[in-house]
Amino acid sequence: MMKPKKDRFFYRFWIKESGLSSMLLLLFIMHFIIIPLFGSHAYFMVILNIFWMLLLLAGIYSLAKNKQQVIHFSIIPFLFIVCHWISIYNKSIFVLFTDFVLTIATVSLLIALVLVKVFEPGPVTTHKIIGSIVVYMLLANLWCIAYLFLFEQIQGSFQLTPSQFRINSDQANFMYFSYITITSTGFGEIVPLHPIVRSLVQVEAITGVLFPVILIGRLVSDANFSQNK
Repeated sequence: MMKPKKDRFFYRFWIKESGLSSMLLLLFIMHFIIIPLFGSHAYFMVILNIFWMLLLLAGIYSLAKNKQQVIHFSIIPFLFIVCHWISIYNKSIFVLFTDFVLTIATVSLLIALVLVKVFEPGPVTTHKIIGSIVVYMLLANLWCIAYLFLFEQIQGSFQLTPSQFRINSDQANFMYFSYITITSTGFGEIVPLHPIVRSLVQVEAITGVLFPVILIGRLVSDANFSQNK
């Protein structure tokens, strides 16, 4: 594993287990305060994307075993940045679809890096358990991205109850919908109608049920193994 400079801010999220707790706090602020209240303000979202991109790049550099891995894994966020800027000026379906795929790949890479941190050798600590919650919230974010893309590209794919609040945004709506789906709550004011969307909803609901069971089982197994050594 490459050793980053310890005095750099973003690397501290990855070289210490306490960084997982910091990520959880940041996700809570992002998902439950910034997106619901400021999701309609594009500049807020740009700042958030820049922050998480820097965090991702720091994670790649910190957890990669060699420079070759750094280069390979950095291709995804680099292409995402390029395509995202192109999509601002070019709204063709090819560009938008490519941007969507790269966004999914970038968030998936972040999830993978957090899982590497959660399952790294050593005793199961509170921070590692918190890291599993970070992954759970990032999964909700992943499906939110998919729902938002399908809502914008397939007319009538969702039926939304109109909101009287001006601060409401599509991203806030689907972040909310993703959370009530992954937790199997389902209040019914956002209804998936398109078959593809319904399939995604089903997969997210199954993931929301199985993920805690599988992950907790793995962490308990690791804890027992550490105690028996």
